[in-house]
Amino acid sequence: MKMYMKNIPVNDQAVGLAFYTEKLGFNVKHDIPLGEHRWLTVTSPEEPDGVELGLEPSVHPATIAYKEALVADGIPISAFQVDDIEAEVRRLESLDVSFIQPPVKAGGAIMAVFDDTCGNLIQLIELVE
Repeated sequence: MKMYMKNIPVNDQAVGLAFYTEKLGFNVKHDIPLGEHRWLTVTSPEEPDGVELGLEPSVHPATIAYKEALVADGIPISAFQVDDIEAEVRRLESLDVSFIQPPVKAGGAIMAVFDDTCGNLIQLIELVE
């Protein structure tokens, strides 16, 4: 058994698609109309056949409450690993991505947290020795 997909709930799929492709650099894997919403997934250009990230509409009341509670407590909904967090933070800031936590060392990692403009906090992590 292996992971196939993980979901990020987004307030608006078009906004989510723009952010995750234009700012983060992910590539569209699937974009299939399904009535009011879409089956919309992206993948990392570093792992095009890896785990897909589903940009899931935040329409269920439980999802809305869950996202709001995580953001209120400053808890990221997901994390993405990078090789050089300082360079990635600079790159994203140059694209007007808003960081709520600058890079900070914690144990064997350096972490930063940004707002994905879709109602979520996302953590970047660089593993260090």
